[in-house]
Amino acid sequence: MRDGFEQRLRAELDGFRRDGVYKELLYVDSPQGPRVRMEGHGEVVVLSSNNYLGLCQVPEVVQAGHQALDRFGAGTASVRFICGTFTVHRMLEAACARLVGTDASLSFVSCWNANEALPATLLGEEDIVISDQLNHASIIDGIRLAKVITRCQTAVYRHADLQDLDTRLAGARDRRVRMVITDGVFSMEGAIAPLPDLAALCRKHQAVLVVDDSHATGVLGPTGRGTAEHFGMVGQVDIITSTLGKALGGAAGGFVAGSAATCDYLTQRARPQLFSNALPPTVAASSLASIQYLEAHPELVQRLRANAAYFREQLLASGFRPLPGETPIIPVIVGETAQAIALSRELLREGVFVTGFGYPVVPQGQARIRCQISAAHSREDLDQALDAIRRVGRKLGLT
Repeated sequence: MRDGFEQRLRAELDGFRRDGVYKELLYVDSPQGPRVRMEGHGEVVVLSSNNYLGLCQVPEVVQAGHQALDRFGAGTASVRFICGTFTVHRMLEAACARLVGTDASLSFVSCWNANEALPATLLGEEDIVISDQLNHASIIDGIRLAKVITRCQTAVYRHADLQDLDTRLAGARDRRVRMVITDGVFSMEGAIAPLPDLAALCRKHQAVLVVDDSHATGVLGPTGRGTAEHFGMVGQVDIITSTLGKALGGAAGGFVAGSAATCDYLTQRARPQLFSNALPPTVAASSLASIQYLEAHPELVQRLRANAAYFREQLLASGFRPLPGETPIIPVIVGETAQAIALSRELLREGVFVTGFGYPVVPQGQARIRCQISAAHSREDLDQALDAIRRVGRKLGLT
């Protein structure tokens, strides 16, 4: 039995390598920044990090983590409802709610856990959850879990297709709760959800709107408050989930933000939180410092926006085909998977780290490198990356 199990794993791994989907791990040997030291490659410009505001290295953020480590120790050694709730958790949750414009928030060890907890805790067999076709894997798995645990109904609407969603909501009028879940920014496309229209549809059908703002918190809106601020709708989204592991310091953790009743109910019943150790205090403190730093330095958001616009314009001028958009996620379509992987590998040799994605992660013929821009990138960083993309693109016949 054991030998057969191992043989099956090896055979599947060989298939991953053959199909070009095997993930080689690259080891970073420095703080996460616009440039990092990478084992075997020296210093490289990073275009694959979620460190959108460059807060991983900001001294105030790092120092806050050090101070919490000294004050609270290495970990909580308990779940929240026993003795794992520290004062820094309360401060962090107040800051998260303030940032995204809700009454309350509840922290989790990851946004994956938050998305896993939400539908399975709040819905029952009389309810339905309807998800955008391109939602993040954590939302998909959270809905699958809810379907098994609570026997709620589930449905998927075509990506950003409001007419399809309207039809599905109309067909679910007999459900006690109708919940609609969407990403705020779709991570593989860089596209922004049509939030005003989604909110209007949910009001029409008396549905609960949930937005995962992981790639929008700290990124969208004049001061980085997310998709709702981008559309002038702060306070008008029922429930927001987001991460502390991207723009907000890049360490770990996530949260659900909404009404006080929603967060209190999750505190009482959400199994991923009830049975997991609380977020380490040092991570909670650095995340809190990141929010405070963002609130004091909204110019970071403007710098991020300017860097992304410059990079996108230069790619277009060089003959590449980045997907249109307003976010710092800039996918460059190259065609087939082998081309995307080859482009990524050649760029790493040229001192630029950017990840290639192909089928089945993205549709057939839509393979790409996904460039992610940071406010911490200097013009020199961006120009070095652009020069390398031009050289390698010509070498591979992409332009």
